[in-house]
Amino acid sequence: MFGKDKALDLLTQIVHGSEADQTEAVLIGTSEGLTRFGESVIHQSMSESNEKVVLRVALGKKLGTVSVNSLRLEDLKKSLQNALQIARVQKKNPYFESFPAPEEIPEIQTYDPETAAYSPQQRADIIKRAFRQADPHGFKVAGALATGEGEMAVVNSRGLSAYQPYTQVRFNIILTAPDGSGYATDTSRQIRDINFPGLIETALDKCSKSRKPSPLEPGAYDALLEPPAVSILLQWMGYIGFGAKSFQEGRSFLSGRLGEKITGASITIYDDGWELSGVPIAFDSEGVRKKKVVLIDKGVGAGVVYDSLTGAREQKPSTGHASLPGGFHGGDPLPLNLFMEPGTATRSEMLASMGRGLLITRFHYVNGLLDTRQALMTGMTRDGTFLIEEGVLKKPVQNLRFTEGILDAFSRVEKISRERQRVGFWGSEVGTCVVPTLLLRGFHFTGKTSS
Repeated sequence: MFGKDKALDLLTQIVHGSEADQTEAVLIGTSEGLTRFGESVIHQSMSESNEKVVLRVALGKKLGTVSVNSLRLEDLKKSLQNALQIARVQKKNPYFESFPAPEEIPEIQTYDPETAAYSPQQRADIIKRAFRQADPHGFKVAGALATGEGEMAVVNSRGLSAYQPYTQVRFNIILTAPDGSGYATDTSRQIRDINFPGLIETALDKCSKSRKPSPLEPGAYDALLEPPAVSILLQWMGYIGFGAKSFQEGRSFLSGRLGEKITGASITIYDDGWELSGVPIAFDSEGVRKKKVVLIDKGVGAGVVYDSLTGAREQKPSTGHASLPGGFHGGDPLPLNLFMEPGTATRSEMLASMGRGLLITRFHYVNGLLDTRQALMTGMTRDGTFLIEEGVLKKPVQNLRFTEGILDAFSRVEKISRERQRVGFWGSEVGTCVVPTLLLRGFHFTGKTSS
């Protein structure tokens, strides 16, 4: 960790020494400890520290971007010259106006010393507890536990200067038997927020109940989607439809439909980097304060998230959702702090209202690119799929493939749980959903497996 003063001083030197009309410098530093385990054995315990600086310059309306993982001043100066060379050969971007102006950003608590200092031994002790609980049942345990700290600093030539330290813990666990499996997950800024015994017990219970699954024919079933299943659907919706670039290019399910009813009235989805029940972050990679953006409001298409470039295209301000160029998210504005409003139902009430249906723990191998205008997706159930009859969890069933238009599915939501759960984005170290359990009528399953 560089710390606030050192990080901002370094970036300021680079920005002030630039020949460009405008210059922006972003520093991302991370230090993470990761413990992976499989077959009830810890097979990897590692730590990694990495620092990256992203330099972006503007020559008129021509932009150049360079990323470098050296913090030596001479390397940064050389990278700045490379960014200038790139900008000179670019076409003018007609939508570029300026890098963001400075704004006041209140402090938000995102750093926890206990989480930052969490040791490999402490992580191993938690994991060994799972091994001990699983062993009498003959189950094997797999998953990962990561703890660490990071920092982000942004400086630009318009006087913007922002710094945020943070910590994060991510935990996922799968218990497996020869004929069943169970899953649980959580993520937070603070290690004390994670109920490790409860998560281990959840995965153990799922694995115990999922053994000897029966085949089930595909079809339309009422479905109780637990938070990990809901989360991956929202993550895909964010990727294909809640960002301004896909909206402006006509690829989004919201393109041309703002103000129109697109789901049931019980559905409200928003992005809020300041809500403490999630994994908060104060500003984006342009140093713009995160704004709460309502994306779907009581079933009506309400908005998308912007960075400065996509905002300028519509003469709108950035909502604080810029992502780093060249990263996992491709540099497009995306919602990374997604929430779905809770309902009022208890889990027992949701189960009791089901005649014949399925309980889905989670989905995997989800593909949300089938038809982005309709939010048509497909994927497989995993780690606990159960048949419900007359409000009772009757038996485990073999995994099924779903193919469903998610907007249509969200129009058939009958009940929403009052409790919500944090779920980290699949395949990414950043991004979190806070979502309830959903009871949907007539969710479409189109294929089956033999396991």
